[in-house]
Amino acid sequence: MFLLCQITFAQHSTVINATFDANERIINVKQELTYVNASVDTINYIILNDWNNAYSSKTTPMAKRFTDEFIKAFHLAKDTDRGSTTINSFTDQNNLSLNWRRPDGHPDLVYVQLKNPIYPGKSFRISFNYDVKIPNDRFTRFGYDARTGNYTLRDWYLSPARYEHGFVQYSNENLDDIANAATDYTLNLDITPGFRVFCDLNGKGSNGKYSFEGKNRNGFNLMVQKQIGTEIFSFSSGTIYSSHSDKRVNEVERSIVADKVVEFVNESLGQQPNENILVQQVDYDRNPIYGLNQLPSFIRPFPDSFIYELKFLKTYTNAVLKNTLKLDPRKDNWVYNFMEMAIVMDYLNQYYPDEKLMGSLGNLGILKGHNLFNIKQNEQYLYVYLLMARKNLDQPLGNPKSTFIKFNEQIANKYKAAQAVKYLDGYLGNDIVASTVKEFYERNQTAKQQNRNDLELLLRKNANKDISWFFDEIIDSRKLVDYKISCAKKSKDSVTVTLKNVTGTTVPVSLYSIKKREVVFKQWINAFEKDTTITLPRLNADRLAINYVPEMTEYNPRNNQHSLKAFHFNRPVKFSFFQDIENPNYNQVFYVPAFSYNLYDGLSPGLRLHNKTLLEKPFIFDISGLYSPNTQQAIGSFALLYNHYIREDYLYNIRYSITGNTFHYTPDARYYRLVPTVQLRLRPDDFRKNQKEFITFRQVLVERRPSAYVLNSTEQTESYSVFNARYSFINSNISHHNNFNTDVQLSGLFGRLSGEYQYRHLFNDNRQVNIRFFAGAFMYRDTNNDFFSFGLDRASDYLFDYNYYGRSEATGLFSQQFIMADGGFKSILKDRYVNQWMTTVNASFNVWNWVELYGDAGLIKSKNRDTEFVYDSGVRLNLVTDYFELYFPVYSTNGFEPTQGSYSQKIRFVVTLSPGTLISLFTRKWF
Repeated sequence: MFLLCQITFAQHSTVINATFDANERIINVKQELTYVNASVDTINYIILNDWNNAYSSKTTPMAKRFTDEFIKAFHLAKDTDRGSTTINSFTDQNNLSLNWRRPDGHPDLVYVQLKNPIYPGKSFRISFNYDVKIPNDRFTRFGYDARTGNYTLRDWYLSPARYEHGFVQYSNENLDDIANAATDYTLNLDITPGFRVFCDLNGKGSNGKYSFEGKNRNGFNLMVQKQIGTEIFSFSSGTIYSSHSDKRVNEVERSIVADKVVEFVNESLGQQPNENILVQQVDYDRNPIYGLNQLPSFIRPFPDSFIYELKFLKTYTNAVLKNTLKLDPRKDNWVYNFMEMAIVMDYLNQYYPDEKLMGSLGNLGILKGHNLFNIKQNEQYLYVYLLMARKNLDQPLGNPKSTFIKFNEQIANKYKAAQAVKYLDGYLGNDIVASTVKEFYERNQTAKQQNRNDLELLLRKNANKDISWFFDEIIDSRKLVDYKISCAKKSKDSVTVTLKNVTGTTVPVSLYSIKKREVVFKQWINAFEKDTTITLPRLNADRLAINYVPEMTEYNPRNNQHSLKAFHFNRPVKFSFFQDIENPNYNQVFYVPAFSYNLYDGLSPGLRLHNKTLLEKPFIFDISGLYSPNTQQAIGSFALLYNHYIREDYLYNIRYSITGNTFHYTPDARYYRLVPTVQLRLRPDDFRKNQKEFITFRQVLVERRPSAYVLNSTEQTESYSVFNARYSFINSNISHHNNFNTDVQLSGLFGRLSGEYQYRHLFNDNRQVNIRFFAGAFMYRDTNNDFFSFGLDRASDYLFDYNYYGRSEATGLFSQQFIMADGGFKSILKDRYVNQWMTTVNASFNVWNWVELYGDAGLIKSKNRDTEFVYDSGVRLNLVTDYFELYFPVYSTNGFEPTQGSYSQKIRFVVTLSPGTLISLFTRKWF
């Protein structure tokens, strides 16, 4: 006999009684939680999410993520700006005290040990009280706004963690992806008079007393305002509280937009179950529409109402999905992106099908021919995905959100999800994707928990074709998709075309017949691994194209077209002024003004030709022809580069290049430099690690014309060739920087070996120390001058690697330029060059903000001289590390330098004028 038992599971519920002292930023909470064991497991403990405590120190997982992304504000913040949770007690339903702790590595979780096991279908009740200190909102945009006195509160209370054969243990990493169990919430809030509270739970209140409640919720949000900036839109289905205001759009227009968006989202998803929705500016600021937020405020290529509409649409849709979907937001993040972008794209298709990505800017004559200003809003997604794929930095959509680098997490993977929607929708047709999204949303309204498998099963059920490829090759993989037309034979009535699967990724491919840029035939070809041949109707088409209307997540659209004309170029050359996004219909060449500067050539204007689009490509050329006004001669440079990317190996890139340049190194003489190079680039499997390794092999060929200005311009130093092998290791974040280099140089005149190690550490008390070790020695040497010697305070730079503005100057301002190389000394000592061996250490530490003390010490040995100990010290103004610094020598082997005369000539400076170098300072947090 079998005993059949049916258990009906109730819902977790919690009552939060909170007293909020908004002037002191403290919330006193007394909370009661009734937890229902809806699993088949016996529960002996419970884990609560306490994400507010992630702000409590500089060593939490959230703080570590900040340092990895080069965000310094949290590390440098005062303790008064941080948040924390102070737990006073836990008791069970029998009023017995419960033991609790924070799990190792998770200071923002709470592990509560129960007195008795809780069996499936049973429930238990615990009570706890704690004090919440609200953080400043400048770290994550959640918390206290010191400027207005307002609060934006999210995840500030203790909530039960999601259970999946064990409690899900996620720390707060500033990803807005807390994994709470669905719970019925009741909030009773007493707050300091003078503040108004808005909540996305149902309820109301006034005069400092508020009551809210909500059923089957993942959580709730609060806006607490001293300065009222919330707009209220009332509908029959509920109320929207919006802090997403725009003074350039009047009240009537904002109301029309809200009504339009709500109606569309309700039609796309179904009636949303919650009466209140918070549409918060903070949510848009954290995840803006890429492109709109990059434009300066004075450039207005779109009507103000259109910008407001898109922002409201994105923020409202995201809020509805976050409030309703019962998913694990970290593990199943792609589902949120998939559904959000499906709605946004449908909205644009319905109301703004012809709106260009860059709006009215494309109407300007100088920009009309650029592809960037001709593509439509819904055609941008592939390009943003390719921005990362071409850098070999793309990541699978199905991976956990916490594993993504910042640009993928906030931008690229949303756009890849949008392109995936287009791909699947184009392949299936019949609005199957849209109807499945709606069905999945409706299921989540009543479900206790869902996951990605539930959406996948729905899509498979509703699809009229096999879509296994979509999950295996698009969602859970970073495999590249690339098809090309290898040949086509035409007859009177048909065309026989052979398609080649370049990457071997087996997904369907769309094939078009084009006549005068109009589509006359389209066919989806089922996935194939090797070459396949098909026959199409002729239809007087003049061109065949793969993915002509971009739907596929294709890596290389440049090989997609094949002309059917007798004489043709598949992709003619197109010259454009300034840079553009890639246009697969043309071989693009860009011409732009170019400038360079050094003391001997002056500010040199010229013209630059290159083929660099906003997306990387395997082969790149870059040629700059300049005019030197000081010498009235032509100068310039060129670079030919080929990138070979390796997708899944530690060695992820091999770069082959040939570069050359010619400039003047004295007022009367120029140099010519040619450098063929092979560089191996390595990185760990975890893309979030700021670790890179480089192995470089190059041959540096230099010819220097003789000069009357330079004493060491001898026959030995006029023409030479040096083989150079380097290994570099870099691992860097805000608090730690490690950089190790080895360098071997071999030529007929000398052989030298050197190594360098740099370490930078920012302590918890905001003190920073910088240490650099350098050691170098000659293996052999057959030259009588110091041209190839180690430099104690200034490298002679015979390889022309460093950007010295006056490289041959012995006196004057340009001789004071400092570049950290070789010995790294700042004081100019009697023995500036070393021809046998050298070891030095350079150190500095800050005493106040960017004011530092530095010191250098070393042992140097030259031929026919005794080993010497040398040192110097002084003050460093570290305004922008490695980019703008000043060094003021104080005491050295020379003595007390300020009293020795001509002190202004002893001051050294670091100035970097290269735009690319400066841009990297700001983009490093994204990649």
